Amino acid sequence: MDPKIGMVGTPCQITAATLMKDYESFIKEFPVTLKVGLFCMENFSYKYLKTLLKGKGISLREIIQCRIEGGSAKFHLNNGEVISMPLKELKEAMRKNCQICMDYTAEQADISVGSVGSPKGWSTIIIRTKKGLELLKEAEKNKYIKIKPIDDSGFRLIQKLARRKKETNLKEIKRREKIARPVMYWRVMPEPEYLEEVTDYQFRDLKGDVIDIGACVLCGACLLSCPEKIIKIEDRKPEIRGECPPTCNACYLACPRTYVPDNIINHETANEPLGDYIKIVSAKAPMFKGQDGGVVTALLSYALSEGIIDEVLVVDKDTENPWKPIPKLTKQVEDVVKAAGTKYSACPIFKAMGGS
Repeated sequence: MDPKIGMVGTPCQITAATLMKDYESFIKEFPVTLKVGLFCMENFSYKYLKTLLKGKGISLREIIQCRIEGGSAKFHLNNGEVISMPLKELKEAMRKNCQICMDYTAEQADISVGSVGSPKGWSTIIIRTKKGLELLKEAEKNKYIKIKPIDDSGFRLIQKLARRKKETNLKEIKRREKIARPVMYWRVMPEPEYLEEVTDYQFRDLKGDVIDIGACVLCGACLLSCPEKIIKIEDRKPEIRGECPPTCNACYLACPRTYVPDNIINHETANEPLGDYIKIVSAKAPMFKGQDGGVVTALLSYALSEGIIDEVLVVDKDTENPWKPIPKLTKQVEDVVKAAGTKYSACPIFKAMGGS
């Protein structure tokens, strides 16, 4: 029996997980059964961020924490100093794919978590599914987390930021379409039409439609879904080392930046800044330290301890390259605790589930 896996990921990673789960019969069995999504406005290239900060006299080895607040990135250094930089100064390190993302709050997750909208030391939780609601109730009952209603002002702020991301990035999508750089995932189509359309699509199509035009989110879904294990991610982009089987389109189906069927995303989502949800609350986790109340750590640790999931897919830090994110699949609560904190750089998270 395959293990039940829980994961924490950015909106694009959560969308990839949703696609792989929905299309198991076309790809392969996908054992992720719990999705915890993170609020995300943008992500950065590790390589370019490292170079940019070095030019400003900041070494990644000096940074013990990074927070994005009020349009600025705040770097907390090991000497106690806090350096604040406007996000516009970091724009050149931002990944191009982030400029076309329409999802701020991980709308396909069971539970979405972020700091925006709640007081310092607390997190905002958006419960989206019955599974997520049950997990939240049990975690609170067992004192893993504390919950309180979200303030109206906090709720309005989340809506404002989510709407701003959608409106801004929709303009970029339309701009790219006009200059013949199509954004495939926003070309939503009915599911039957979608499945017929992509029947013969393979890695060559993925390369042309996504990778070569700067739309790849570097999630590793293509790598994990490949039955031949010939897709590799060594550094910046997925590459193929071999020939695709004639009838295989697994990588194209799994990618969150190819066509997405309308049962997952539709154009009306642009008018719904937070997507579908059951309730929104503020929460913190007294027994865990974390960047924003330790809530993600608490929820995943509780689910692991109680056997709701058997393993957790997290993003940890590379011990040799400060702040470089690395994917990790673990059965240990200690590893979940150790991986706490936002990394702000792209990571092929699904590589930890068996990709090459």
